Amino acid sequence: MWGMPKVNAEQGIRKGERPPAPNPASARPGSPPRSGTILAFDFGEKRIGVAVGETQLALAHPLTTIAAEQTHIRFDAIARLIAEWQPHLLVVGLPVHMDDTEHALTARARRFGRQLEGRFNLPVAMVDERLSTREAVSLLHAAGVDARRQKPVRDQVAAQTILQAYFDQHAHP
Repeated sequence: MWGMPKVNAEQGIRKGERPPAPNPASARPGSPPRSGTILAFDFGEKRIGVAVGETQLALAHPLTTIAAEQTHIRFDAIARLIAEWQPHLLVVGLPVHMDDTEHALTARARRFGRQLEGRFNLPVAMVDERLSTREAVSLLHAAGVDARRQKPVRDQVAAQTILQAYFDQHAHP
């Protein structure tokens, strides 16, 4: 239902193939590569929402929700997504209180980011995810999805808002 096209018409890249490496001289320090796939995660204790986007388009799309509490099941699912999408970067939402103080889930999200980086040898960017779930609920409501049908997709739409925030913060001139 939700997903990216299988072929990037501009570059002729098929889903699962890695685009050519970006020219390091063309990227600003700290900015994402000029082209390549990014996966984003809305980390939760019961579910992890996943979104995907392409840096050239700077447009995020909800992808899936990993509904599992067991670590090995979560990372097996993530490994399959990484193998399929071949991302250059992973983005993880960082939950904090409105006054910028951290809470228990903040530390767990940071740990999750470190685990992703260590297991998959990919860079991980942490992005403030305040209000991402609230924004996801609002977007789903605006799309006509009633409250009882939102739960299966809410986390992946929250991941979409996290990834879109990343793209918006790192927009190329």
